[in-house]
Amino acid sequence: MTIVGCAGAPSGGDRRRNGLSGLLRGLKRYSANITAIVTVADDGGSSGRLRREHGVLPPGDIRNCLAALADEEKLVTELFQYRFTTGEGLSGHSFGNLFLTAMAEITGNLETAIAASSRVLAVRGRVLPATLDDMVLLADLEDGRTIEGESNITAAGGRIARLFCRPDRPRALPQALRDLAEADLIALGPGSLYTSILPNLLVPELVAALVQRRAPCFYICNIMSQPGKPKATLWRSRPGFGCGRRLPGV
Repeated sequence: MTIVGCAGAPSGGDRRRNGLSGLLRGLKRYSANITAIVTVADDGGSSGRLRREHGVLPPGDIRNCLAALADEEKLVTELFQYRFTTGEGLSGHSFGNLFLTAMAEITGNLETAIAASSRVLAVRGRVLPATLDDMVLLADLEDGRTIEGESNITAAGGRIARLFCRPDRPRALPQALRDLAEADLIALGPGSLYTSILPNLLVPELVAALVQRRAPCFYICNIMSQPGKPKATLWRSRPGFGCGRRLPGV
């Protein structure tokens, strides 16, 4: 069975068992034919710093998915999640992000870096970025503000009226389109609706592939909020914003 998951994998703090990476960790017990299509809109924390300083796509969500699908999951997860706390330029970075950034510079781009890293880590399945374009997330809020950047949208508060990106038509990775066409099962989520799931649906070719799919497609809705993050999930504190309210956004 070929299973395709589309979302992001929370990369900050101790969220290793949430989001897409948590789903992959469970699915790999039943199949090795798994593809994770991961958003590349993250611009916060270590990923954001590497993106600004090295011009690479954000590696954090990719890192978590690779660790989740690795044969030696516990050791690889601890290694990839190790975060430097001292050292000029190193403090705040995770080892996995630095590893993928170096691999991208050696192999030429993030797609080839992921493929090479997957061989090194004996990954069961495939991890793909949704696009290789430099995708920047933007949101128009109902109070009239326009917010640029995934991390700024998360921190802004307020209600999102429109989510869009720059460039406005990012190109999908061809392998992602092939895997969606051949999938037996497609899962959207789990993850933050506006910053993990919908960014993948801002890639027009991915949307077209989902519309033309032959496999059943499931939306995995969050059932609880992130502890200690009062504004991290923009809709959760508003009464009535349950699954039925989220589906039109998807």
